[in-house]
Amino acid sequence: MSIIYVDGKKYSVSALDNLLQACLSVGLDVPYFCWHPMLGSLGACRQCAVTQYNSLTDNHGKLIMSCMTPAKNGTIISINDSSSKEFRRSIVELLLTNHPHDCPVCEEGGHCHLQDMTVMTNHNSRSYRFSKRTHKNQYLGSFIKHEMNRCIGCYRCVRYYKDYADGVDLDVYGTHDNIYFGRIEDGALENEHSGNLIEICPTGVFTDKLHSKKYNRKWDMQYAPGICQNCSIGCNISIGERYGEIRRIENRYHQNINHYLICDLGRFGYSHTDLKKRPKQPFIYMNTNNVSILNFSESIETAVNFFQRYKRVIGVGSIRSSIENNFALQELVGQENFSHGMSKKEISCVKLILNVFKNNQLYIPSLKEIESYDTILIIGEDLTQTSPRVALAVRQAMKKRAKKLAQLNGIPEWNASFVSHIAENHKNSLYIIHTHETKLDDIAEWCYVSSINEQINFLSSISYQIDKTCPNISNLSSYLISKAHLISKKIMLSKKVLIICGSHSFSQSLIKSAINIAMSINKKNINHVGLTCLTSSSNTLGLGLIGGFSIETALQKLKQKEADAIIFMEYDIYRYISENECNDILRNRRNIITIDHQYSRTYQQSGLGLPAANFTESSGTIVNFEGRAQRFFQVYDPIFYDKKNCLYVSWKWLHLIKSKIEKKEVYWINLDDVISAFCNKYPIFKKVKEAGPHSNFRIHGQKIARSPHRYSGRTAILSHLNVHEPSQPKDVNTMFSFSMEGYNQPNKFLSHVPFAWFPGWNSPQSWNKFQKEVGKSLISGDSGVHLFKDNKKVLDTYFNFFSKNIIKEKYWSIVPYYHIFGNEELTQYSPIIKKNIPLEYILINEIEALELGFKKDSVLEFNCLNQDFRLPIRLSKYISQKQIGLPIGRKGFPISLAGKKIKYLREFIT
Repeated sequence: MSIIYVDGKKYSVSALDNLLQACLSVGLDVPYFCWHPMLGSLGACRQCAVTQYNSLTDNHGKLIMSCMTPAKNGTIISINDSSSKEFRRSIVELLLTNHPHDCPVCEEGGHCHLQDMTVMTNHNSRSYRFSKRTHKNQYLGSFIKHEMNRCIGCYRCVRYYKDYADGVDLDVYGTHDNIYFGRIEDGALENEHSGNLIEICPTGVFTDKLHSKKYNRKWDMQYAPGICQNCSIGCNISIGERYGEIRRIENRYHQNINHYLICDLGRFGYSHTDLKKRPKQPFIYMNTNNVSILNFSESIETAVNFFQRYKRVIGVGSIRSSIENNFALQELVGQENFSHGMSKKEISCVKLILNVFKNNQLYIPSLKEIESYDTILIIGEDLTQTSPRVALAVRQAMKKRAKKLAQLNGIPEWNASFVSHIAENHKNSLYIIHTHETKLDDIAEWCYVSSINEQINFLSSISYQIDKTCPNISNLSSYLISKAHLISKKIMLSKKVLIICGSHSFSQSLIKSAINIAMSINKKNINHVGLTCLTSSSNTLGLGLIGGFSIETALQKLKQKEADAIIFMEYDIYRYISENECNDILRNRRNIITIDHQYSRTYQQSGLGLPAANFTESSGTIVNFEGRAQRFFQVYDPIFYDKKNCLYVSWKWLHLIKSKIEKKEVYWINLDDVISAFCNKYPIFKKVKEAGPHSNFRIHGQKIARSPHRYSGRTAILSHLNVHEPSQPKDVNTMFSFSMEGYNQPNKFLSHVPFAWFPGWNSPQSWNKFQKEVGKSLISGDSGVHLFKDNKKVLDTYFNFFSKNIIKEKYWSIVPYYHIFGNEELTQYSPIIKKNIPLEYILINEIEALELGFKKDSVLEFNCLNQDFRLPIRLSKYISQKQIGLPIGRKGFPISLAGKKIKYLREFIT
């Protein structure tokens, strides 16, 4: 720690910080532009000037840039002296020389760091009276709008995009006052984290194009703290709503998960929540092409009759739905009749992962901790496409060596320019084992691309090289043995080693191989080892803990008359099973109930459909990849905007039906009651009660405000329908209020912050005011609770593999490939995401394609699962022969395709 003196007051700060960060961390306001707690210091904008004195008797001092000056012990500075204040005011005026006077129409208005800093420096009039320099804006894709004339040249965008996210298609061009930040030519930004430019940019150069379509100011939105539902990472997000529509999703700071950044799918993949064509009223199938709309009472009564008509009903839960919803379904149908809805291949992977958690010998790092590892081995996962935020963390881990070298040379970590130069030539080690090429290959030390069986053999050799008591594989080539020896040696020489695996390959053996390697490292007790296991959806682990049988078993029970009806809860069976099988199951739609918030094919073909609230319209709990239970909260009440809506959270539908069947009073009144019920039944969930405050939580007797205090139109939201404005709905489930009335300041008891705002700080930089130290934990600490941290069991037995002789395959085997857009189920309903989903193709080895006479523009056809497929070809140098890649999980490509064999593959001739 260091003691510094600021305007005569004494402060204790971190000696590792620069003066700017130190001042911000103790609550002092110093204006800045180019500096960012994640990007470090560059000293480009000259806005953070303060006066430094040699001693307490020095009356003159000198101007310094606080972002480029270390917070040394005994430093004496002034923020409020006249010289530094005048200098900062003049710098703002210079930066604004070419900036347009368009705050009233700028989409960043009220959310703008430039506005905040201009006010902070007391700049209010300009002396420049000549023509402004103008730039041509670029088309940057469907999501980001470009307005280059607003640029102040802070360099944040390229430092983030190029140096941090490793993007290659955005750069800085020009010189002097003609600097231009953009692409060489118009086109969509290619990096999976390009949307963060919207929050990184301190002005309105990069803005949210989706938000632009129905624009409103920040203070006119209602917010709630949410959890991204698009993958298993559990990034914290702030969701903004207006008039019953989600208008914007932004990053919500969490020190140990997403920090300041989210991926593009998490930021832009929400429009399926706003679809006009979505289930809003219950229906019952009457006869062919004829359904009848039901009201709330009729739908409950119809569901009760359904359960009285059928003696045994199977309930199929959903990995994309909350613990509360799945538990309510299990309570309705009974534990013996509950299916988790996962395929046998997927649940075998999930059970292995949960076994690692329950036998807590291996360390499971958080997302932020991934950045601290020296050597990383990725097994069977295309991280950039399935878990983009993890891929970004891996990229930071590779650059960590440069920061350590800088420290050894006496250069502080925040000196971004020096560190970036070192990072060009000094990186940590990354090894990737996969079926085909990935976008992380560019930073990998070595990649091994082969079939899954060959991967397993190679990985077994690595674990054997580390610990000779591991099962050994004897039929490897000398080249692969030498590579296994090299990797094992690098692993044992590293201080921190991370193994990343997951269920996206649907291979239980790959996960076992990863666990064996992690255990062999741990057994040596030489260095630290972490294991990251990724799953396919937001609540896969939560549902795995509840249990149940597979979807294949559920359908088998129906076929064998062991069950006579089925209820699908937020589940589309077409995603899992072949179309022919689905059609056969859904042919008798009278014995099918579906609860969902999307018009899935399953919902459309059910006998009774109950419309559910989606994750923005409800509150609940999910468990992320590290076993952290997190709470997401309802943003708005859809019934408030339209009384015709019959949208209720799934657990409420299910509990009302159960209460009616049992002729009992409703005993789950709010979310707290459901949480108490499943915590009592499943002890593993006992900590979930700590994941979020109880609904009666108050600060100074107040609920937490969902809207900023400047919220306008409070009494005119529904004036176009009725001049008598109804009162706001009451939220009985959470501690939030549906209005601007309530508490909205940083507080040590409030870890779920709906929106970031602080007096004088309207932009995303206001997160600084909610942190104990800038870039560190929130004042209230991180939200969420780990379910497995207290487990004391030890997993100490290696998984045994019999030596697999690799023989030349006669048929082609299907392996999955993924893209960030089109991968996740719900976002496939989003119109804007659909436009950005690459066309489906069949991935095949280029040498094999040449031998078979296929061309680059060929269309191939094959049959699998009794269904004909026709797809254009895409050639790969790396995918193994007799393997083909298909977009598993997309519409028309069910999960049951993974691992299937194809007997013929031929060119389709029109």
